[in-house]
Amino acid sequence: MSLLGNLLGVRLNLLIGPSPVALPAPADVMSAIADLEVKLSATAQSGFKLSINTGRTGPFDFLESPLIMHPQLQRGCRVIVTMIFDVMPYVIFDGLVTKRSYTPGTGSQSGVLTLYGRDLTMELDKEVKQTEHPAMDETMIAMLIAVNYAQFGMIPMALPPKFIDPPIPIDRVPIQNGSDWQYLNQMARRHGYETYIDPGPVPGVNTLYWGPSVKPGVPQRTLTVDMGPGSDAYDVTTSEDDEVLTSVETKVIDRISGQEIPVVALVGSTPPLGAIPETVARFGDTRKQPIETSGLNAAQAMGRAQALVDEGAKEAFTVSGTIDSTRYNAALKARDMVFLRGAGLSYGGLYKVSEVRHLIKPGSYQQQFKLARGERGPMAPLVLP
Repeated sequence: MSLLGNLLGVRLNLLIGPSPVALPAPADVMSAIADLEVKLSATAQSGFKLSINTGRTGPFDFLESPLIMHPQLQRGCRVIVTMIFDVMPYVIFDGLVTKRSYTPGTGSQSGVLTLYGRDLTMELDKEVKQTEHPAMDETMIAMLIAVNYAQFGMIPMALPPKFIDPPIPIDRVPIQNGSDWQYLNQMARRHGYETYIDPGPVPGVNTLYWGPSVKPGVPQRTLTVDMGPGSDAYDVTTSEDDEVLTSVETKVIDRISGQEIPVVALVGSTPPLGAIPETVARFGDTRKQPIETSGLNAAQAMGRAQALVDEGAKEAFTVSGTIDSTRYNAALKARDMVFLRGAGLSYGGLYKVSEVRHLIKPGSYQQQFKLARGERGPMAPLVLP
């Protein structure tokens, strides 16, 4: 909860226009907004739904509402959503309109124009390419892809993986056979990495992240539950899941040396967010799963085995709930870290925000969240204020 509270209220700022330009939404569009839903996820597709009332208000509207033909409300337009708390802006979405639907009015009910869209990953997914990347490892390729989308303010943030296997041109050349977005995800899965486009920190600027699931950075404002008037989250539910835990024990015939080498990955390797990793607490009692190792060298096989273990371990503990946005006085950011206070010794502490839904209506703003981590108990008995 903010120490000073929210003094000036929460306001919506909407930029929309022909891509890659996004212009301030006209006053008649802003006043006609019925609701806006934005979903941001670390593991699933991110997108938005914007519903606009299209009532006919003038003598020349008998043919069609002017909002339906408005040039800023067409497919392919770029949409940037910013929530302003007091004077602090939070960019929560940057994407493109992919679909429109219209429901005519009946009786006293106004017609509704609904815009659907995806984040800017759609732009990276438009063209299927067959391209070679000679002498470039995955980190360099990810940075090169980001540079190609400078018109969207794309800034690369690509972090080297634990197991690095630089391609030597006389041995192999990485070949991209798919869209940029497909290839980024393909490379990320090999190392248990995540890739996504993070909007902000200012409208029109984005960060293409390619790296471990625990992103480096400072945690967000602490979420507080079950602490009376100091609470800013409610309907909070925690859960534990053993079925997601996996271990790998196999062998690989190294492609370079021809030797048989054991490949073992038993516990998670991501930076811990809690005290006791569940893969350690459940050691020897997790589901065993082999991986395909033909054609790989030892470093590649170890990287893919560890990626499989890390993928399941990161969601052993999850927390879901809803934020009182006025009390919290900030927009919770998906994929970043946040502290949870008041959930007890087992479930309190640091988490990754795996999903956030922003539900915006005139006079109402809710944030529904899902947190995840792979460890039981907090790293320390106290959390940040």
